[in-house]
Order: sequence, then structure tokens, then C-alpha cells
Amino acid sequence: MGESATPPKTVLAIETSCDETAAAVVCDRQILSNIVASQIAAHRPYGGVVPEVAARQHLETINPVITAALGEANLDWSAIDGIAVTCAPGLVGSLLVGVMAAKTLALIHGKPLLGIHHLEGHIYASYLAEPGLQPPFLCLLVSGGHTSLIAVLGCGNYEILGQTRDDAAGEAFDKVARLLGLGYPGGPLIDRLAQTGNPQAFPLPEGSITLPGGKIHPYDSSFSGLKTAVTRLVAKLKLEGELPVADIAASFQAVVAKALTKRAIAAAVDHHFSTLAIGGGVAANSGLRQSLQRAAEPLGIRLIFPPLRLCTDNAAMIGCAATDHLQAGHLSPLTLSAQSRLSLHRVMELYGPKIDH
Repeated sequence: MGESATPPKTVLAIETSCDETAAAVVCDRQILSNIVASQIAAHRPYGGVVPEVAARQHLETINPVITAALGEANLDWSAIDGIAVTCAPGLVGSLLVGVMAAKTLALIHGKPLLGIHHLEGHIYASYLAEPGLQPPFLCLLVSGGHTSLIAVLGCGNYEILGQTRDDAAGEAFDKVARLLGLGYPGGPLIDRLAQTGNPQAFPLPEGSITLPGGKIHPYDSSFSGLKTAVTRLVAKLKLEGELPVADIAASFQAVVAKALTKRAIAAAVDHHFSTLAIGGGVAANSGLRQSLQRAAEPLGIRLIFPPLRLCTDNAAMIGCAATDHLQAGHLSPLTLSAQSRLSLHRVMELYGPKIDH
């Protein structure tokens, strides 16, 4: 008889990379609980995330959120096989709250520790949406701090095919929302307003990256020029005494969706990927979803969109990534540290020597 398969692993995961305090319990690719305490109300008066405020909020809510995650899953510590935590990248003060909580729990309960890269978590949101998903596939990751095209080759094995050279797509949404006086967070507000606007009202630049020799990079993106163009447009229209906010929002959103779609579809075709997964907060944007669907369908490219609750930061995606790493024998040392910056291709640096089952 052959060896029996390794039983599924159950992981308690913590996510505190920015302004959500989250904890979840995940078994294999099944969510047993997923608790998120949002800080939007605390940061809204400032028009964006204030790092010191975020860290203090995490300190206040981390213990109740962990307790709620275990309670919702109806499990005690004996059923938990590992403790996972986002340790990079993110706001270092916020990350430290989660990392110290995870290390403490791992020590107290004698559980393995797994440091998880935040972007890898966003990739794994697609595994939660479609548990049968297997690499290789292409992931378009679009969030407040990151815009990347990632070839997913396996657990911990990623190749960056394209990325933004300046503002991420989510940053551009927030900045344009502030220009239009919409508030924070900008993405959902612009998306809602764009439904009533004319996306062809104002011609705005898509942005591109020019390589030495004048060649355009096919997968890298740039949104700083678009943001500047909207700034100038808003100033001009205010001088003229009219500000059609819905039309500006719709025109801006259409250009972002077009730029991301063109690059993602080109990368999928050029690298022969039949599946394109979308991750990150901007993956919830209706304009981007519609644009990708229109472009992918004629080419037979399968699209995977996580449900909206898994697009924004959450601990379930962190736990899903951790179950794969735990199954593979990847464990982090208790000297694990929080890192504000860490490239995705360095993800395996978070783990010590492989532990065989």
C-alpha cells in the first residue's frame, strides 16, 4: 500500500499590515472563520491611513479579533496546527503588532509559526474562491500599494512580469477621490459615482513606460501622469465654474481599467496562461471586472475574481497561503521580523530549513 496523504492543516492567521485588524481560521482551502475589524472611520478625517493611529488601533483590537475568530470556528487551541501572520510588506508599526501576537501565541501553545508575504495572501484569495485552482496561472494584483502582474508557478514560486513604476492603481483612486472631494477610501466611492457618469467625457492619458531605445514596456504601468492630468482637468473646470464629478470619475475609472486590462491580457497571451486571477482591493472595481470580461471571453481566458470580502485585506487569504506552506514543511523561526518592504520573489526567505513530515 502507498503512503497515506498528509491530513489537511488548520491554521489561525493574523493580518495587520495596514488598517484592518483581522484574524481567521482556515483548514486547507476552507474558511472556518474570518473576522475583520476595519479602521476606516478612524482614518477618514485624515483622508488616508495614519500609521501611528493604525498601530494603536491594532493594539486595542487584536486580542478580541483573535478570540472571535476561534469562537466563530468553534475550535480550541488543540485543533490548531499552526499560527500564521502577515510579516511583510506593510506599515512596520502595524505589522509588528500582528507579528508579536503570533509569536507569543506560537510560544504559549507550542505551535509552528509561519510568516506570510501580504501579496502572496492576495494571490491565495483566488484559491479560496476556486479551491480546485492549480498553478501555473497569471495573477493581476491591484491594491492600494501594489499593482503587479505575477506568474504563479507554485507555492512560494513567483515571477514578476510587470508592475507599476509609480503610483499603484489603488493609490490613484484615493488621490483622485480627494481631488473630487469624495472622501476616503476612494475606490468604492469613485466606482459608485462612475455608474452615473460618461466614461468618454474626458480624454485622459493611459500612461506607459518607455524603455531605453524608445520601446514601450508591454506589462509595466504608470498612473502618476493620469493623476496629474486629472489634477489639471479639475483645476481648469473649477475656473470655468463647472465640475461634472460623475463624468470625471467615469473617465478616470475607464482609463485605469483599460490600462490594466491591456497589460494583463497581453501577458496572459504572450506567456500562454489560460487562467487569469485577480486579487487586491481594486479587484472589486466593477469597471475593471467588466473590462477584463469583455477582453478575456473571446480569447478563452478563464477569469477568477475573489468575492468582494476577500479582495480587501483579510486574514483568510493569509491562512490559506499558510496551509500550503505548512503542508510543504516551510516554517518560520521565532526570530521572524516585520519588514516594511520585501519583494515577492524573496518570499522563501521567511522560512527556515524545510521540515519533512
